[in-house]
Amino acid sequence: MGEPAELSTGRGPACASRPVPFRRLFVANRGEVAARIARTCDRLGVTPVFGVSEADRDAPWARDRERVVLGPARADQSYLDPVRLVQAAVQSGASALHPGWGFLSESPRLAALCEVHGVTFVGPPAHVLALLGRKTPARRAMAAAGLALVPGSEGVLPGVEAARAVADSVGYPVLLKADAGGGGRGMRVVHRPEDLPAAFAEASAEARAAFGDGSLYLERLITGGRHVEVQVLVDRWGHAVHLGERDCTVQRHHQKLVEESPCPVLDPAQRRRACEAAAAAAASVGYVGAGTVEMLLDEQGVLRFMEMNARLQVEHPVTEMRTGLDLVEWQLRIAAGQRIALRQDEIRFEGHALECRINAEDPFDGFRPSPGRIARWRPPAEESGRLRVETHVVEGYEVPPHYDSLLCKLVAHDEDRDRAIARMLDALARFEVEGVRTTIALHRAILASEAFRANRYDTRTIPGWPPPVGEG
Repeated sequence: MGEPAELSTGRGPACASRPVPFRRLFVANRGEVAARIARTCDRLGVTPVFGVSEADRDAPWARDRERVVLGPARADQSYLDPVRLVQAAVQSGASALHPGWGFLSESPRLAALCEVHGVTFVGPPAHVLALLGRKTPARRAMAAAGLALVPGSEGVLPGVEAARAVADSVGYPVLLKADAGGGGRGMRVVHRPEDLPAAFAEASAEARAAFGDGSLYLERLITGGRHVEVQVLVDRWGHAVHLGERDCTVQRHHQKLVEESPCPVLDPAQRRRACEAAAAAAASVGYVGAGTVEMLLDEQGVLRFMEMNARLQVEHPVTEMRTGLDLVEWQLRIAAGQRIALRQDEIRFEGHALECRINAEDPFDGFRPSPGRIARWRPPAEESGRLRVETHVVEGYEVPPHYDSLLCKLVAHDEDRDRAIARMLDALARFEVEGVRTTIALHRAILASEAFRANRYDTRTIPGWPPPVGEG
């Protein structure tokens, strides 16, 4: 795969001369997440200790590493058990715990347990996670900080009649959303008043099953929107900086497929206002660490707050490629109480970056998961500053059926968007995988499409997909 592309601590003032904040870090996650965190740990001289399930005991990212078996393959008995995670961190002698993304990365309970047992949680405090984990309090906090909201209910809906009143006020179609969740679960689109009662019952039941809470709120459905998110860093003294924005509009069922930075449809004034407002809003709610303020750009060109992800995002490498910053290192330093040694005007943004998520799924068969043994694995070689391969996979790896299907993230960077697209297409063409189906063909179709290149798409569409009959 070639030598890893190095990440500096930034093109502004570096913090490399400061001591490494932790000697041992417990990684409470798996797969590509764990491999990514370990990459920074190795550079800093920090020892990562992996918590693994029985299914991941011999996984490639954990080989020849310190690891603690958390429990069975089932996530609720391993990666989703906060007591087991904190107990393993304490017993392994780790002074900090990194939750990665997914699983319990935004769990107030995990953060609180870490605080009680003297383990530094690499993320915001438990009370901030609790605030941002509930969507309606988060909406109120961000509105108070000056961000525009999607029109909708002011709080949780007590029942169908309250939902009906709000829907009549903002106008159909509307979107019912779980107050305690995300990822598309507990969400229903309603186009007609007569469909509201059934949709409300279905969304509430799904939210209760997924998050243990069936509470819902309602927003007007914005069609034709673009998904734009701003990366922020905030230290314990309330100093906040933004690291620019990312466009994550290419999605399937609310799951992101392609991310890029900068957003190709924002003008400089919009970009500046959105990024500055996001950083100020995060600081105003007492946020600490790396986080992402997610917004929807509507057809009138208004950026409206949707939610804040209180963790590192899967797509953070596109920001790293443009800024030269290692966001995992900054997470560790902020968690250790260090101040952010960057002023906003010292952060430089260079070129354009794209990320493609390569999943073990068959896009020609309804995106059916494709677990199994990888017989051949030949990703393109990394190119420092130009092409980055983030993966936990090696040839012979058995893709388990128990977890997320992400195999790899390809990140391309170049002087402008057209060159970045060309670099990514070349990398995808050279990527060889056998034994499981992947989404490589999907990404090639998206990036080669005229709709993607001309920015003629929104969150409802996947540009270039499905391909014409006979192709693929």
